[in-house]
Amino acid sequence: MSSSLDTKRLPPGAVLVVGAGLAGLYLALKLAPRPVFVLTSRRSTVGAASAWAQGGIAAALSPDDTPESHAADTIAAGDGLVDPIIAKILSEEGPARVHDLAEMGVPFDRDDQGRLYLSLEAAHSMPRVARVKGDTAGREIINIMVKKVQTADHITGLIGWRAESLLTDGYGGIAGALARRDDGALLGIEADITVMATGGIGGLFSVTTNPRTARGDALGMAAVVGAKMRDMEFVQFHPTAIDVGRDPAPLATEALRGEGATLTNSDGVRFMHRYHEQGELAPRDDVARAIFAEIQAGRQPFLDCREAIGTHFDKEFPTVFESCMKAGIDPRTQLIPVSPAVHYHMGGLATNSVGQTSLDGLFAIGECSATGLHGANRLASNSLLEAIVFGGRAAAHINNMQISPKRATTIRSQPWLSMTKGVSEGLRQAMTLKCGVRRNANELNELISYIDELIHQVGRANPLVTSRIIAAAALAREESRGGHFRDDFPDMKEPARSSFLTYDYLY
Repeated sequence: MSSSLDTKRLPPGAVLVVGAGLAGLYLALKLAPRPVFVLTSRRSTVGAASAWAQGGIAAALSPDDTPESHAADTIAAGDGLVDPIIAKILSEEGPARVHDLAEMGVPFDRDDQGRLYLSLEAAHSMPRVARVKGDTAGREIINIMVKKVQTADHITGLIGWRAESLLTDGYGGIAGALARRDDGALLGIEADITVMATGGIGGLFSVTTNPRTARGDALGMAAVVGAKMRDMEFVQFHPTAIDVGRDPAPLATEALRGEGATLTNSDGVRFMHRYHEQGELAPRDDVARAIFAEIQAGRQPFLDCREAIGTHFDKEFPTVFESCMKAGIDPRTQLIPVSPAVHYHMGGLATNSVGQTSLDGLFAIGECSATGLHGANRLASNSLLEAIVFGGRAAAHINNMQISPKRATTIRSQPWLSMTKGVSEGLRQAMTLKCGVRRNANELNELISYIDELIHQVGRANPLVTSRIIAAAALAREESRGGHFRDDFPDMKEPARSSFLTYDYLY
């Protein structure tokens, strides 16, 4: 490595975790007593998307439910691309992981008999979503995880640093990461095992429910050193972001529709049954496209919770209630204006069932990974479960593997200037307009050319690399499936195939 960099060599066998959401923190705890170093910017400690999850965590937790039923619903929602082995792992191991969270102190909602209160969400065949204080599951779970991590002797926080690129060992493996502090200082962190747990890509779009810092950095930095990507074109648009001009857009959880809330337009007409036989409980991508179609037709969509939730809104869904009230909307008596927003990325770094990527020494878990669990469309409330099931599996594998020492020799990614606000905002607008709910070849080609111009200006910044891969994958998939809808190819093609590509494929 360059002698101009400050360097930190982690102890032999130590694990560098990049990201401090649920997947990264759960893995860090389960790696005990192995030394773990968690790299996160200060903003990430309060901006992890896991903390924003409202609906809850899905698992077969009731006597009437089965892992087989949960797996079947997951496979159906994924529109032909879910790996059934991965879905089976999630559904079978999920209940034990949820009970593990409860033992850690997560205060799941329960009935008078002490049984978990389970709610119904779209595309689930029965109620199976465990909630915490109505709609605060993500925040409560993260709070517990942070407290556990802060008191764990084997975990060290590297706070205030943002990973910028991966260090390579000269043999095709990964040997840590290069991190940058807000004041521009650089630190090379050498590690035998590096785990990416950085979350999603919503910050690449102008309308999103994700933190603006969720810009696919892990995908960009891994792509330029040769990591294989999977299903990058599949982006889930949550149908009911609260349309009040905030960035990020506050979320009106799917659980509201599970409790009976309805969708109406500015003409006062319920419209979902014109688009899908399951109405308000149709899969997210169908609901998002229906709402988008109403917007295009000049009919503002609204979520009507007045009868289904009514006076109990502030107690059952306090997060949504607070967001509405801050915008001057009382959801107990008024309609909530809604719009589709980028919510989740089904694609990511291709991994196996224990988080291993195509590069030696590099693992990925959580939303930045792609195991084949979500296929073309993630089933509601499977994201928190994925984080703990596959975070736990990765930890168990790392603890049982023979770890070879790694020393960094090169940083293959080119130096690049920090993205200015203008470049970032231009990218976000372009991604929403040309790679959003509806796509076509003309607009995707225009988007790719625009991103190439930005790369020429500022270098291979991680958000630009990730955006280009998403757009190229969307252009290559000449069909409509799950979260990916093409105006010029509205039908599905069979057989269903996942897409795998590397950054070199793009040029």
